[in-house]
Formats: sequence, C-alpha cells, structure tokens
Amino acid sequence: MSQKILRKKQKRKSFEELNGTNNRFLISINVLGSAGPIRFVVNEGDLIADVIDTALKSYARQGRLPRLGSDTNQFLLYCANFGADALSPWELIGSSGGRNFVLCKKQIEPEDRMRETRPRMLAQKGCGSWKLWLNKSFKILTI
Repeated sequence: MSQKILRKKQKRKSFEELNGTNNRFLISINVLGSAGPIRFVVNEGDLIADVIDTALKSYARQGRLPRLGSDTNQFLLYCANFGADALSPWELIGSSGGRNFVLCKKQIEPEDRMRETRPRMLAQKGCGSWKLWLNKSFKILTI
C-alpha cells in the first residue's frame, strides 16, 4: 500500500477519536538554513508526516529560502528539547511532548548521490569529449 493510504487509515484512528478530545496547540518549527521559525496550530492527534507536510506547504507559501521541495519523505523532524533521535512519521505529534521542533533534510547517501549527479553530467551541454566525461565520472566515484 502507498504511504498516503496508510496515513489516512491511521489518521482515522487518531487520538481524538479514541479519547473523544480535540486538543490543539501551537508548534514552532525551525528549518535549518532559514531565517526564522514557522508557527502553526496542530491537533494533538495529527501524525508527524502530516505536520511535516503542513510545514513544507507553509514554508513554500511564505516564499522562504532555501527552497525545500514538497516531498515529505526527504525530511526528518526532531524535537528541539528532547534527544537527538528523529521522530517517526507514524507517531502522533502530541506524543512527543514538545512544542518546538527542528526540520532537517535527510542526507543523501553516496550511492544515491551518484544516481543523481551522473544524469546531470550527461545532460550538460558543451561537456567536451568523452575523455573529459570519463575523468569527471572517476572524480565523483572517489568522493
């Protein structure tokens, strides 16, 4: 099943439905490399993945830099006050106990970086001869 379908199923069984309450609170998310925090109100039963999605949409709507994109799978949310472990996208935001968070982009592994840079190199115009391309390829492999 796709992640969106799973997220919707889990959202139906959210905290509010189980306890009959609808607690809302203000959270503050600092994005690495951005000028200031994003603040918005969430329900206690919202999933972390939904909070990341809302933060990315709000960030883009405000026209902030650097541009982040909208793929929630490329980001991790950390609680600013507790521990160094990223929060699971399937946890409820209310279970973290925090109100201040940090949003970070996942680091690209070297193998993934290779998949991204090679097509970019091939697409560049005026790259020169095949020898130049081969030398560039070997330089990327050594990084």
